[in-house]
Amino acid sequence: MNDPKHWNQIYSSQSPESVGWFRPHLETPLAWIADLNLDPHEPIIDVGGGASTLVDDLLERGHKNITVLDLSRSAIQIAQKRLGNASNTVTWLEGDVTQLELPPLYYGLWHDRAVFHFLIEPALRQKYVEAIRSSLKVGGNFIIGTFSPDSPPKCSGLPVRRYDAELLESTFGDMFELRHSVNEIHITPGGVKQPYVYCLFQRTA
Repeated sequence: MNDPKHWNQIYSSQSPESVGWFRPHLETPLAWIADLNLDPHEPIIDVGGGASTLVDDLLERGHKNITVLDLSRSAIQIAQKRLGNASNTVTWLEGDVTQLELPPLYYGLWHDRAVFHFLIEPALRQKYVEAIRSSLKVGGNFIIGTFSPDSPPKCSGLPVRRYDAELLESTFGDMFELRHSVNEIHITPGGVKQPYVYCLFQRTA
């Protein structure tokens, strides 16, 4: 998962609208974020945001402190080109979330659609959990989307670890409270059904 060459090759050889995880808008996360009534300046990080349109929709809704983190420089460049001058208002981080040092207790919202489920090794999962614990402020929220148990065992040729809401809840521990969960079917541009689970957690300690 954490090989940028893999993802750069994908984004260099395919249009962003043709990759299997493409979705024009992330309706569920956007609805949950709207319900949170965040201050426009509340720091938000989209982990694995890459070429996703979430940043576009957040900017359109008035959010002014957005960070997009991705392994793939090609994915980031696609989003920057699409946003034009608006991209200058976004903080772009190229790197691996399990290795980067993020600002401590800074973010009010952490969003991740389909990064965590690529972390097959327990040590990498633990580093991811530690990254959230060190950089998400107390009272902050995080939204995570992963393949659910009846999804395919691979995505983009790579193995994934599948979750339900209960497993995600136990994975992130007592510092987080599960507020919402929903199961959805994502249909890829090629017509393949991929069941997802989305969860919204709030950091309580």
